[in-house]
Amino acid sequence: MHIPDGFLDAKVWVPSWAAAAGAIAFCSRRTSQILGEKKIPVMGVTAAFVFAAQMINFPVAGGTSGHLLGGAIAATLLGPCMGFMVITVVLAVQCLLFQDGGLTTLGANIMNMAFVGTVCVYPIIRAGSAVTRKRVGVVLGSALAAWVSVVAASLSCAFELGISGTAPMALVLPAMVGVHSIIGVGEAIVTGFFVGFLLGTKPDLVLGGTMQAIERS
Repeated sequence: MHIPDGFLDAKVWVPSWAAAAGAIAFCSRRTSQILGEKKIPVMGVTAAFVFAAQMINFPVAGGTSGHLLGGAIAATLLGPCMGFMVITVVLAVQCLLFQDGGLTTLGANIMNMAFVGTVCVYPIIRAGSAVTRKRVGVVLGSALAAWVSVVAASLSCAFELGISGTAPMALVLPAMVGVHSIIGVGEAIVTGFFVGFLLGTKPDLVLGGTMQAIERS
């Protein structure tokens, strides 16, 4: 889902960069307001985990492969703004050091995977915790959010490619969403197991350390 240089028209990547810059400015300001000493190492470990996980590809269908996005995990552990910043840093490092995704298209990749795939799915995670007020709700909410994050990010990516004329919208839209619907299942399973493991071992790391308060309410 990392779009390379040359795949997006200027009418798409320029406003995408502008939107990404605005999101970075807002989330970085919000992060600086709520960031505490305990959150700094969690952000670092989350970024390292997501970076490593995105390097591991698994086969899907027809010779295609997928990898973990990690947006739902980052949002579950850190909330939407800090989660957005973590995924943005991962995408920037991948782009600048490993040429995974283009520089002109970095704004679009940030909007797809860090904003759509992280910020926009956070309400699903919170809804899961609110419905049951138990750990199972957080696990199910994060797993569902993980699946939605992959499908929604692929949908956003497909629209960008279609508008740019890289591929016909009627072709790229079902192809991207169809394949990533399958990839999303793997994302959901990994996310659910990871969040469940943390809830059993270090629940203070989940939902910004509010898990105990949720269970007591």
